[in-house]
Amino acid sequence: MGQKVNPYGFRLGITTDWKSRWFEERHYREFVVEDWKIRDYLMTQLEAAAVSRIEVERTRDRLRVDIHTARPGIVIGRRGAEADRLKKKLEEITGLQNRIQLNIQEIKQPELDAALIAQGICDQLVRRVAFRRAMKRAIQTVQKAGAQGIKVQCSGRLGGSEMSRKEQYREGRVPLHTLRADIDYGFREARTTSGRVGVKVWIYKGDILPYKVSIEDKITREAAMAVGETSGQSGPRRLITAGGGRRRAETFSTEEEQEAAPDNGAEGEEELVEVLVDGADADAVIEAVTEAAPENEAEVEAEAEEAEAEVADLLPSPTEPDDLERQLTQDEEMERQNRHQHHEAPHFRKESD
Repeated sequence: MGQKVNPYGFRLGITTDWKSRWFEERHYREFVVEDWKIRDYLMTQLEAAAVSRIEVERTRDRLRVDIHTARPGIVIGRRGAEADRLKKKLEEITGLQNRIQLNIQEIKQPELDAALIAQGICDQLVRRVAFRRAMKRAIQTVQKAGAQGIKVQCSGRLGGSEMSRKEQYREGRVPLHTLRADIDYGFREARTTSGRVGVKVWIYKGDILPYKVSIEDKITREAAMAVGETSGQSGPRRLITAGGGRRRAETFSTEEEQEAAPDNGAEGEEELVEVLVDGADADAVIEAVTEAAPENEAEVEAEAEEAEAEVADLLPSPTEPDDLERQLTQDEEMERQNRHQHHEAPHFRKESD
């Protein structure tokens, strides 16, 4: 049998952090049950608030609860009334009066959160949407958001069938055995009329390299050392490269400086203009570089169009929404036709003499 492990627990302490951060020797059992009560109450009360996860952090006499949600307005309520109500209930559960800090953090990209994607599929299954349509729509949404891979699995009485089964779809790479892989995992249950349907979602966002220097940081450090600056910069610097243009006209304070300056306009048309951005606005630098347009703009535009055409020929054409709808409709029709063909076991009659 396959040995399956939770991706969160598999990478705990390596690329993921604990959802409960505290240490206690004497009252360990009470604190664990208390954390479970806190999460159970908040998830029950905030079913429509798109809550992804709840983190609990304890100090000696205080308790901090972080709610990560895609709809912070529902959690806060009108003028903070809902947040105050939740805070009072948490004080009753824990017994800590005026020592609970409730933080509501907004999820900027809910399309890349596995728990929210699984919750969206469950909501569609409850509304009796076809499970294949819901799964494929979720995959399409996550791919448009920029994920490198996604796997969706549904198990239960899919489509209201008498026998439960398991179906899964995968797009892209989902390296579950790679520890440095940033894989977000979410599990939710849909309470349908025919029973519960479990939905699992794995989203691969890329690799996390905490102990290795990325290529961009290495290039930045080497460029800083070449210029004569220190390598320890406050923030990462980006190297913007623009090619094929004449350099921007330099400004001189006096006429003597202008005469002494070399005329390298012809060299500027062939070289690459490299601008090192250090704390400056990257958009302003890009605009400054693009202002110096080449004289033969028509030739440059023609070459760019040819290159785009070659790239477009190599890349597969994206599926249009109409094609996706047509394909999903055909799949549903085939499933509807073959639904009642293989449910009953064959009956063998004994031949009579």
